[in-house]
Amino acid sequence: MSFAIELVISFFLIVGGIFVLVGSIGLLRLKDLYVRLHAPTKATTLGLGGVLIGSMFYMHYAQGYITINELLITLFLVITAPVTAHILAKVALHHRVKMMQRTRNPHHVETARMQQAPQVLEDKSKDKDSNTIK
Repeated sequence: MSFAIELVISFFLIVGGIFVLVGSIGLLRLKDLYVRLHAPTKATTLGLGGVLIGSMFYMHYAQGYITINELLITLFLVITAPVTAHILAKVALHHRVKMMQRTRNPHHVETARMQQAPQVLEDKSKDKDSNTIK
C-alpha cells in the first residue's frame, strides 16, 4: 500500500475519532437532555461515518474490492440516529423533563406539549355488534 493511501485512510480515521470524542464529551458535559441529544446524533454520526469511510478505503486497497457492509452501516446510522433523537425529545417533552433556564421561546414548548396524538376515527361502515362490514 502506498504512503498516499495510508495518509488518506489515517486522515479519515483521525477525523472520525475526533468527532466521536467531541460527541462523547458533549454527551457528558451538556446541561440538559434536549441539548445532549445533539452530541450523539450529530458528532458521533459524522465520526462513525469518517471511520467507516477509512475502513472502505482500507478494504479496497488491501483486498481489491469494495465491501457493502460499511455502506449499509452508514446508511442505517444516518437513517436511525435522527429518528431516535426525535422520538426521545418528544417523549421527554411530554414527560416534562426539566429544561435549562436559558431556553428560548418557552411558549413553543407548551404549545408542543399540548399537541395530542391523532385520534382514530370510528369506522361507520362497520356494525358495532357484529364487527362486519355492511
